[in-house]
Amino acid sequence: MSEDPIASTAERTLRLLELLLAEPEGLTPQEMLVRLGMSRSTLFELLRTLKLLGYVEQTEKRGRYRSGRRLAAWRAAPLDARQDLLSAFYQEAGRQNWPETVLLVVEGQEGILILGQVEGTQKIRSVYNTGEISSEISAAQQIFKNPTKEIIQNGYALENDNQLIEIALPICPDGSHPEAAILLSVPAFRYQPDFFHEVWLPELRAMAARLSYRLGAATYTPFSLGILADLTPAVQLSAAKISEFLQGPWTARLACVRPDGKPHVIPVWQQWNGTTFTVLAWQGSQWAEFVRQNPNVSLTIDEPWTPLRRVTARGRAEPLPYPPGSPQLESLLQGMATRYLGSQSLVGSTTHIDAAFTIKVDSLRGFQGLPAGVNN
Repeated sequence: MSEDPIASTAERTLRLLELLLAEPEGLTPQEMLVRLGMSRSTLFELLRTLKLLGYVEQTEKRGRYRSGRRLAAWRAAPLDARQDLLSAFYQEAGRQNWPETVLLVVEGQEGILILGQVEGTQKIRSVYNTGEISSEISAAQQIFKNPTKEIIQNGYALENDNQLIEIALPICPDGSHPEAAILLSVPAFRYQPDFFHEVWLPELRAMAARLSYRLGAATYTPFSLGILADLTPAVQLSAAKISEFLQGPWTARLACVRPDGKPHVIPVWQQWNGTTFTVLAWQGSQWAEFVRQNPNVSLTIDEPWTPLRRVTARGRAEPLPYPPGSPQLESLLQGMATRYLGSQSLVGSTTHIDAAFTIKVDSLRGFQGLPAGVNN
């Protein structure tokens, strides 16, 4: 049986890359020929291609070959942790259309490693090469190396070179120490400071906090900044602010009453339309039967980081007349999955949903800030 040329080339390439990764000081072509046992022409063809792609670099003309920036980037972070972070980033960033380019970056050995990118929708926009290490993303560098007092206080770094504005916010799996960052890249001619602070900064901060939360953080206080620095006494949220908050990917805690009179609390996805909530019960959910027997329920939706917004609601739950597999149920599930997961692909079958309920609200209140002294 003849040898598969594609598999053979792939094997030789991987062996070469593994060898270079194991020899950080580099190797001469003769040393590689001895270690790999391949022909000179094959070796130089592979080196030429890998050099063009940035996986291999040469110290000087006719000098030693060593790992290039893109190959070195493979060792910048543990693969499993990086993959979890990258998956979470694309899910979070996919929740909305970003007019400007948003990046996921980590600190590499020789600069900032670009792990992921969601390109902006503008015709003129920033575009980066994922998988490469850049020494020019200074906003992210400021997050990872000796952040200034202003950066620590603000919770983000901003860099303006008169052509490009970069804003970096830390991702902290332990809640305080940056291990990655999200970065918004905006052409300078389109940057509006007021719009950024009023619209984009809260969105970016919420995404950085959610990514930190998904990676294990219990709170989001970058650089160990005391949480009290960002907190104010509790204030009541307006109806518009409540609706705005409820459009986020916040899981609700539904409380109902068991037949024996004891309380039963379960996390559920929720959808708010301005007057009623819709919630879904998966097959095997006990609470669906509890609610059918006693429709009085309450919901609590909150965020575990500043500014500590929270909403409580009380009302009566009524089952919707949508059988499993129905188009109406499919539409509900797809809509919620898109909001919570950033993609319509991870939803499964509606045949696994036992029921959908609408909750007609009798009481709806929202607050922001420290709960001390507020009876809610």
